[in-house]
Amino acid sequence: MTIDLTTFTTKVVENVEKVIVGKREQIELLLVAMLCQGHVLLEDVPGTGKTMLARSMAISMGSDFKRLQCTPDLLPTDITGVSVFLQNESRFEFRPGPVFVNILLTDEINRATPRTQSALLEAMQEQQVTVDGSPRALPHPFLVLATQNPVEFEGTFPLPEAQLDRFLMRLQMGYPTATDEHQIIKSQRHAHPINSLMPVVDGQDLLPLGQQIAEVHLDESLEDYILNLVKATRSHPDLSLGASPRGSLALYKTSQAWAALHHRDYVIPDDLKKLAPLTLSHRLILKPESQLRGRTTHSVLSDIIEQTNLTL
Repeated sequence: MTIDLTTFTTKVVENVEKVIVGKREQIELLLVAMLCQGHVLLEDVPGTGKTMLARSMAISMGSDFKRLQCTPDLLPTDITGVSVFLQNESRFEFRPGPVFVNILLTDEINRATPRTQSALLEAMQEQQVTVDGSPRALPHPFLVLATQNPVEFEGTFPLPEAQLDRFLMRLQMGYPTATDEHQIIKSQRHAHPINSLMPVVDGQDLLPLGQQIAEVHLDESLEDYILNLVKATRSHPDLSLGASPRGSLALYKTSQAWAALHHRDYVIPDDLKKLAPLTLSHRLILKPESQLRGRTTHSVLSDIIEQTNLTL
């Protein structure tokens, strides 16, 4: 039976909005990433609802969900699992770690050491982990939603470029408006709304829906526009590292999903302009002198988007 994308996405968005107030765009963007089978880095100050958004999305889809709190003493085997020797049976038994799940929330990922962070690299790219020399497949779908606090750096370990590149998108929550914050206070007067949240769709439908999204039309002129944007990041004077081909693919796929989410079977230029900062900015590295001048990857991308012509 063909799954209706509009029904699926509407149910999820409306259900999550019972918990996350005034952040429809962030909910839709997270849903876009999940439809593309991509991992997401949620980066913002504490208390803006990053963890709650991830939990609400997992509950709404009825998906297996685990939360991993990253700390400096976390070991790679605390993520992937470990083989335990059963003395009575004289054999080893593999005990799977929290990574064997549909949606893994890694809270404050930059508090884990580089050695532990690297345990997620294989899982995020190949949907498997290697333990004791044996590859073990992860469930499908498998998605990592990682949170990071960008303002507190004591006791943290910045994510290396190779790991940042594996995130499809980087999202910010932002502070709520005064009206939305008032509604948040009222909604939590007696109990948190997430305690009564129930599944409304089947998370396993993400796979067939992803195949439907792949059929969304993206004109050849827009493909050239994507390539020109990415190429411009590789030669920009303010950047020491431009976007990788994985960035081109991320922008391509997310634009298809964003168009489908807004009831279109074709991509328009505004889709690419909206999604380019979200899919490319975390893949770029500024030159030190550009940072001293107050430049950011977002401002550089804005300039590139403005200066790159679209030929129709």
